[in-house]
Amino acid sequence: MKINMPDNANRIIHTLQDAGYEAYIVGGCVRDAVLSKEPDDWDITTSAKPMEVKALFNRTIDTGLQHGTVTVMFGKEGYEVTTYRVDGKYEDHRRPNSVTFTGSLIEDMKRRDFTINAMAYNDDEGIVDNFHGVEDLEAHIIRCVGEPSERFDEDALRILRAIRFSAQLNFEIDESTKAAIENQAKYLRDISAERIQVELTKLLMADHPERLITAYELGVTKIVLPEFDKMMETPQINKHHAYNVGEHTIRVVKGVPGDKVLRWAALLHDVAKPATKTNDGEWDHFYGHNEVGVDMAGDVLRRLKFDTATIDRVKRLVYWHDYGMGELPGRKSFRRALNKMGMDLFEDFTYIKRADILAQSDYHREDKLKNLEILEEYYKEVVEQGQCVAVKDLAISGKDLIDIGMKPGPELGEMLKILLDKVLDDPELNEKDVLIGLAKARISNF
Repeated sequence: MKINMPDNANRIIHTLQDAGYEAYIVGGCVRDAVLSKEPDDWDITTSAKPMEVKALFNRTIDTGLQHGTVTVMFGKEGYEVTTYRVDGKYEDHRRPNSVTFTGSLIEDMKRRDFTINAMAYNDDEGIVDNFHGVEDLEAHIIRCVGEPSERFDEDALRILRAIRFSAQLNFEIDESTKAAIENQAKYLRDISAERIQVELTKLLMADHPERLITAYELGVTKIVLPEFDKMMETPQINKHHAYNVGEHTIRVVKGVPGDKVLRWAALLHDVAKPATKTNDGEWDHFYGHNEVGVDMAGDVLRRLKFDTATIDRVKRLVYWHDYGMGELPGRKSFRRALNKMGMDLFEDFTYIKRADILAQSDYHREDKLKNLEILEEYYKEVVEQGQCVAVKDLAISGKDLIDIGMKPGPELGEMLKILLDKVLDDPELNEKDVLIGLAKARISNF
C-alpha cells in the first residue's frame, strides 16, 4: 500500500535517509491513511538524534529535546520529528523517569499504546507493522501493544484513549485490554484534570459517544465522571420516558451536532435528576432539576478545568433545556424568555430541545415537536422583523433620556428596563419618538 504524504513530510524523510538515517511517518497518520482518512498531523520518527536532525534543516524548533522531538519548519508548516526512544521506569502512571534514545524502530514501537498506532511507513519499505495493526484495523479492534496492564501502568490516560478511539472509529475493545482497563481504572486518579478533559471531549464529539457507556461498565466514569454513574443508575418511571437517565442522556448527546458546548450541555442537561428525583406513588418526578443542574454542571466543568466561556454557555443551556414543556408560551411570553435566554443561545437551545424530545418516549412526542416548531417560528419573526428583546436594541439610549431631562445615574437604567418591558409586550412601540413620549410621562415618578 502506498500512502500519499505531504511533499514536505516526504522531503524530511528523504533528507534524513540521504544522510544515512532511518526515517518514517508514524502513528496516527499511518492509521488514518490506512483507513482512507485525511490525517490531521504527519509525525515522523527517525534513528537520528535531535541535534543531528537540527543540523540537516534550516529552521527547527526545540519542541522537546529531552524527549527527542524537534519540529522542522517549512514556512508556517511544522512537522514533529522524534528520535527512536525507549522509556525508563514509570512510577506515577503518567510519565517515565527517563527517556533513552535507541537505534531500533521496533524498540520504539513497543512503548506505543495500541497496535493501530504502532505502525510506520516510508515509500521504500511500505508499512512496517510488527504488531499487526493493519489486521486490527480490518477487524475493528482496539488492542494494546504487548501486555495491556504494562501499557496502562505506563500512562493511565491510555485507558480513556482506548475508549475514545472506540468512539471515534466505532471499534470494539479487545477483551484482554478491557480486563486491564477494569482493573487499572483507579490509576486515572493520578492523571491531571486537563488531560482527562481533552479525552472526554474527544469521546463526546466522536460519531459514537454512546461508548461512554463502555466507560461506565468498565468502572472508568466512576473515577473521572461519577455523576454519570448516578445517571446510569437512576430509572425514570414516567410516561414521558423510555430509558434511565444515563441512557436517555447518551441519546441526547448523539442527537446534537458534534460541537464541544452542545455535547457537554447534552451530557449534563439532566445531571441533577438523580438528586431531585421524587415519586408520587406511581410516577417519578424531577422538579427543579434544570436549576439544580446549573450548579452541578458548573462543578463538573470546573473540576475538569474548562474555560469560563464554555462553562457559562453550558450552564445556560442546562438551565433552559426544559423551556417550552407543557403549555405553549405565547409570543409575549416568548420574547420575555428570549430576553433572559439571550438571542445567541436560541439555536443551540433548539438542538438540545429536539434531541431531548426524540430521546424520550413517544408520549405526546408529535405535540412536543410541534411546539418546538412554533417557538422556532416565533424566533424567526423576531429576527425578520427586527423585534427588540434587549435594552441594547431599544430605539432610545441613555443619552436620549438625559437630553429630555433625566440625570445620569441608576434611574437611567431603570427607565430603560421599564421601556423594554413595554416593548417586549408590544414590539411596535420600539420607535424613538414613542419611547421618548413614554419616558416623559414617567419622569415625574423618578
